[in-house]
Amino acid sequence: MKICSAISLSGGQGKTTTVFFTALLLAQQGKKVLAVDADPQANLTFYLGHEVQPDEPSLFEVLTKQVEVEDGVYGTQYENLFVMPADRGLFKVSDFLSSSGAGAFILKQRLRKIHDMFDVVLIDVQPSRSQICLSAVGASDHVLIPVEANVKGVNSLVDTLDFLNEQAELEAFTGSVLGIIPFRDRWVGNTQTLEGRQNIAAMKEFAGEAPILASIRESEKFKNAIRQGKLLSELDQPDLQYPFEQIVEALTHE
Repeated sequence: MKICSAISLSGGQGKTTTVFFTALLLAQQGKKVLAVDADPQANLTFYLGHEVQPDEPSLFEVLTKQVEVEDGVYGTQYENLFVMPADRGLFKVSDFLSSSGAGAFILKQRLRKIHDMFDVVLIDVQPSRSQICLSAVGASDHVLIPVEANVKGVNSLVDTLDFLNEQAELEAFTGSVLGIIPFRDRWVGNTQTLEGRQNIAAMKEFAGEAPILASIRESEKFKNAIRQGKLLSELDQPDLQYPFEQIVEALTHE
């Protein structure tokens, strides 16, 4: 079972979009996929059509060991794709993780118990240096870093790479950066804007050995596909789907 987190320390960088479409593609290819929503905003849970009921365990109950891990896993409308949902109560888990003495490793320990159930686990991570983020990083074999193709995105990339390096020095992160994904890259027709080119060039300067993957272009088609619960190829947008196909390819060969 491979565990891959989408991490960026600023909001609006494309983490949920990346996890959603990558999960759908993997599931379509026959992989057993678990999408873990590790963000109290619970956008991934919503995108996957799941609503946490008052008596249903979510990631909070899994992390705090109130239930067995499999009790926090639910099917979705998609074959082979399952979700471990979040709700706003996940905010409360930080105190538990920080007081446990091993918060960075709790998610890893919990997911180990369902190792034989899934081929890939994709984690959508809260955009901050939170205890939830620390635990997701500690669980990850690989990390994807989606960042906007603008100055804010470049700054988010620098902060995120610094954070990962800090955790690696502490041996809390032992995985690798699978790739950096420019998000909302603006194109006019078939021409990339100067801003996009300049900011992606800046990303390459900071990326070190981490590869820069294909850009997720700025387009309303992504929102349309998410609302309809469909892949971009199903909406006759194969070019827009390519970045997620590249991620799947990278994950498959790691």
